[in-house]
Amino acid sequence: MNNILKIIFLTFVFWFIALTTIAQEQDTIVVKKETPASLSKHSPKKATLYSAVLPGLGQAYNKKYWKIPIVYAGFAGCSYLIISNNTEYRKFIAAYEYIDGGSVGDPPNDYAIRYPSTDQLINGQYQYRRALEQAVILTVAWYGLNIIDATVDAHFFDFDISEDLTLDWRPAIIPTSLGTNFSGLTLTLKF
Repeated sequence: MNNILKIIFLTFVFWFIALTTIAQEQDTIVVKKETPASLSKHSPKKATLYSAVLPGLGQAYNKKYWKIPIVYAGFAGCSYLIISNNTEYRKFIAAYEYIDGGSVGDPPNDYAIRYPSTDQLINGQYQYRRALEQAVILTVAWYGLNIIDATVDAHFFDFDISEDLTLDWRPAIIPTSLGTNFSGLTLTLKF
C-alpha cells in the first residue's frame, strides 16, 4: 500500500513538473525595447529656433496650426501700420520742403495746400514719425511674442492635460487602536 502511495505521489510530481515546463515555453510576442533615441522629447529649443527663423514655424512644430494665421495676421497689421505711417511721414516732409523752399513749381502733394504753415507740417512730421516708430516697436514685440508662444507651447507639449479631474467620495469605516470603529467619508482627488 505504501508503494502505491509513493507511485501516485511521484506520478503527480512528475505530472506537475511536466505541466510547469510546458508553461515556461518562450512567448512568440516580440517586445520592442525603447532606446533613448526613440524616447526623444519635444524640444523647446527647436521650437524657439524655428519660430525665430520663420515666424509661425515654431507653432507648426508644436502642432498648433491654428495659431499660424494669427501670427501672420499680426505681422500683416504691423506692416500696414508701418507702411501707412511712413507714407504720411514722407508726405509731410515733402510738403515742408516745398513750403520752406519758397513754394516753387507744383506742390508735391495736397498737404502743401492743406497745411500752409511750417509749424503744422513739423507737427504732422512729428506725429507720424512717432506713430511709425511705435509701429516698428509693436512689430518687434509681436515677433518676440511669437517666439515666446512657441517656446512655452513646446514646454507644455508633453504635459498631460486630461479632462479627468474628479473628486470621488465614498463612505468609509475607520478603525481605531481602541477597537472601536468610526464612520467617515473618504475623498479622492484624481488629476
